Amino acid sequence: MAEAGLLLAFDFGLRYIGWATGQHLTASATAGSALPAQEGAPKWEAVAALLDEWRPVRLIVGLPLNMDGSESEMSAKARRFARRLEGRFGLPVSLQDERLSSREASERLPEKARNARHGEAARVILEDYLRATGS
Repeated sequence: MAEAGLLLAFDFGLRYIGWATGQHLTASATAGSALPAQEGAPKWEAVAALLDEWRPVRLIVGLPLNMDGSESEMSAKARRFARRLEGRFGLPVSLQDERLSSREASERLPEKARNARHGEAARVILEDYLRATGS
């Protein structure tokens, strides 16, 4: 059974970490913006402010896999980010395969809005998670 409450998804990146919100009730997601990051490390105060504003019941982190399903160096970094989120904020974290999410996000956006692709990629990740978990 799908859990009630807001979900917050992240599209992990080394320079930007996109985010999106959504829920099982409406089976929908909305793209947020992007948090700046340095080598994959966000300003944790900004993440805390985001969590305080939205009060999610679960966090979703996109897991970048190779097309054959194998893991890469970025997979390990995304897993580390997910562990840090869980450890710092005490919320459950799920990983979601994000193969081709950035490509799909870019295809959804008009050329002039390409700088919004990080949030849109997080939206794609969250939509995939909602479909996979029964919404």
